[in-house]
Amino acid sequence: MAKATDGNGTPVPQRLLAAATRLFAEQGYDRTSVQEIVEAAGVTKGALYHYFGSKEDLLQEVYARVLRLQQERLDAVADTDAPIERRLRDAAADVVVTTLDNLDDAAIFFRSMHHLSPEKNRQVRLERRRYHERFRALVEEGQRDGVFSRATPADLVVDYHFGSVHHLSTWYRPNGPLSRQEVADHLADLLLRALRP
Repeated sequence: MAKATDGNGTPVPQRLLAAATRLFAEQGYDRTSVQEIVEAAGVTKGALYHYFGSKEDLLQEVYARVLRLQQERLDAVADTDAPIERRLRDAAADVVVTTLDNLDDAAIFFRSMHHLSPEKNRQVRLERRRYHERFRALVEEGQRDGVFSRATPADLVVDYHFGSVHHLSTWYRPNGPLSRQEVADHLADLLLRALRP
C-alpha cells in the first residue's frame, strides 16, 4: 500500500489529483490510463480506487475542487457590507484569478466534461449553477438599487462575464504581457462599465 504522504508530506489524494491533472492536461483524459496516473503519483491502483473509485471520479474532482474554492470565495465577498459595485467587481476579478491559478483544471474540464456520466455531469452542473446564481444575485441587487443599468437582463450579464472566463484557457499564457491580476482587473472593469446606468 502507498504511504499516506510522500517525502514532502503531500497526502495521497492530492498526489493523485496532481498527477491526473498534469497527465489529463498533457495527453487528454481519454488517452491517460489509470496505470499512468498511479505511476506518476507513486501509489498503487488500490490507493486510487480507495480514494476516488474511478478515473472518472478524478476528472470530476479536478473541476469540483476549483469550483468549491470559487464558491467559498464568492460567498465571502458577497456576504460583506461593502457597496454592491465593490462586491461585484471583487467577485468578477476573483473568478478570473482563481481560474488562471487553476488553468489546467479549467481546460481539462471544458475539454473532457462529456466523458462524465449523466449523473456526475448533473452534479457538476448543479454546483456551477449555484455559483452562477450567487453571482447573478449581486448583479440583480445592483439593478434593484439603481446602481446598475437594467437595460441588460442579469442572466445575460452573467453569461457575458463567464463566457470570457471560460475562454481564458484558450489564450492566456503565464509568460504573456498581462499578469493574472491585470487580466482580472480588465475583465472586472469591462463588466462594471457595461452595467453603468
